[in-house]
Amino acid sequence: MSYKYLLPFLVAGICFFVLGNVHVLAQKIEIGAGVGGFNYKGDISPSVRARFFKPGGSLFFRYNPSQALSLRAEVAGGLIGAKDRYSKDPFQQARNMEFKTSIFEGSAVAEYNFLNFQERRFAVNWSPYLFGGIGFNKFNPQVQTSSYKTSGLVLPYGVGIKYQIKRPWNIGLEYGIRKTFTDYLDNLGGQPITTDKMQGDPSLKDNYYYLRLSVSYTFYKIVCP
Repeated sequence: MSYKYLLPFLVAGICFFVLGNVHVLAQKIEIGAGVGGFNYKGDISPSVRARFFKPGGSLFFRYNPSQALSLRAEVAGGLIGAKDRYSKDPFQQARNMEFKTSIFEGSAVAEYNFLNFQERRFAVNWSPYLFGGIGFNKFNPQVQTSSYKTSGLVLPYGVGIKYQIKRPWNIGLEYGIRKTFTDYLDNLGGQPITTDKMQGDPSLKDNYYYLRLSVSYTFYKIVCP
């Protein structure tokens, strides 16, 4: 089975397990939404630049099986883009390329909470955390100058901090990297053109980043009919 079909089954399996055992998972179920910005690093922007942050948002489901571990399924979408003309590199200024694309992703990650975060009154109610997992993305370039695949596997990982402001509400701040296996996010992949305006470096893959502020709600009591 291709990996592009594996992630939806994984996310669905987590959801079916939780829904089937909802009566024993009270205080461990959390749903939330995030808003923030996407950024990109590749041939047009070799480093992450604040100028190129573009809007993005996400919805997520979190299951907290223990104080130290959280499991999260998330869908996110937004825009990425960059322009050569803002570079200080004379080569990039002469090339004068730019791109903009919408991007959507689904992911499943595990979070490690350093302070044994507890969703309980008078307990430790904040913690920094690390996360990592697997995902699948789809991007839609405004201009596609050659034939290439516009979807693929991504590896999301990063850091964050969560805080229970008032039971059952939580807020969080997270910065995540998406390692991709494509050089075409910026429409400049493949073999370089051997001229003074070489299109890109095919040995380096494009990556993108997601910075978000989130709000989530924890279910502390579930009433069965």
